[in-house]
Amino acid sequence: MSEATTTTATAVTTTATPTPAVTPVTETSRAVRITVRVLQILLAVFFAVASASPKLIGHSSAAEGFDKIGFGDWFMYLVGGLELAGAIALLIPVLSGVAALALGALMVGAFVTQLMVFDGQNAATPLILLVPLMVIAWNRRQHLAPVLRRTARPQDRPAS
Repeated sequence: MSEATTTTATAVTTTATPTPAVTPVTETSRAVRITVRVLQILLAVFFAVASASPKLIGHSSAAEGFDKIGFGDWFMYLVGGLELAGAIALLIPVLSGVAALALGALMVGAFVTQLMVFDGQNAATPLILLVPLMVIAWNRRQHLAPVLRRTARPQDRPAS
């Protein structure tokens, strides 16, 4: 009189669902997104109106500064064009991160020029502008990698 008992084990798998309090690392809050967008607009207006316009119309104040640098008018128009292009690109969400990096590089050059040519007279201005530009670049970094990948030369493609 022996009874054979069989036991079966059932595996129960559970999937952990995140609680509403946990947010992904890449998600930014609404307040941060709005703040960064306002920064983008303000910097775009500044670079287009206050910075690029005098250079592109050849205003005497801009011409005097670039004469002191020693590169001539072509450099003034080049910098003005780059600033205007950066200002426009700051307003385009996909390009805003790259634009912030490019304008940041321009501000580093302006800082060095202020130190070397103008004895540091207005050296703080490019540094002040550099801070919000890097904030924009950091917050728009998800758009930065795809744009940079598109412009980079693929290493596995044979050179022709």
